[in-house]
Amino acid sequence: MDLFLDGFAWIFDPAHLNGPGGVWVRIAEQLSYTFGAVAIAAVIAIPLGLWIGHTGRGRDVAVLTSGGLRALPSLGLLIIFALAIGIGFKAPLLAFVILAIPSLLSGAYAGVEAVDKRTVDAARAQGMTEWQVLTKVELPLGLPLLIGGIRSGVLQVVATATLAYFASGGALGVFINDGLKTRNYAELIGASLIVTVLALVLEGIFALLQRLFVPRGVTAGRVSEVRSRSVRPRAVVGNPIQEGK
Repeated sequence: MDLFLDGFAWIFDPAHLNGPGGVWVRIAEQLSYTFGAVAIAAVIAIPLGLWIGHTGRGRDVAVLTSGGLRALPSLGLLIIFALAIGIGFKAPLLAFVILAIPSLLSGAYAGVEAVDKRTVDAARAQGMTEWQVLTKVELPLGLPLLIGGIRSGVLQVVATATLAYFASGGALGVFINDGLKTRNYAELIGASLIVTVLALVLEGIFALLQRLFVPRGVTAGRVSEVRSRSVRPRAVVGNPIQEGK
């Protein structure tokens, strides 16, 4: 317990918070890696996932590719990029892009595939083009799963971005590495707590967004369906005595 208190004390020490290598700067670096990598991965994975979900083509390849990318070791990938393009911001960023792609790709095609085919057929029967079906029917209804994929990718990257230290000397991994080298456990635990809090805050934000973007029609449709099933008209059995009269 004392170590955790020492970690909190280290975080809020003005000597560690401010300055060119302070906590705020390292948090900004951690978040820049996170959102930069997820943004680039989104440009690549989301259009591809929407196309796969809409057409049904290439799904097996996408599943195998996503599984293969998830199996890649993050640190090994980071070192390969650092050796290939040099030490700096780009090597960790590219490694984190590859880390984020599987979650975004899976969320995109799973969201579109989850849409009821009867709804899609009804949209086509009304004369909608394939682009209109995708953008006005499948994408809005599949948005919760798509946001879930983005949420998963963000959490994976923000938790792994500490490894950027080995290729760029930045992010919160600086404090973790220094704490291990010098056996400064307050610094080590303090940096770990910051990473944990960042992940929890981002988790809460994306969980809220995921709820906000659930289409009302989907929820209302489910409720009305349940109500219609539970309030079905029952056959009225006549009284035989009254019928005899």
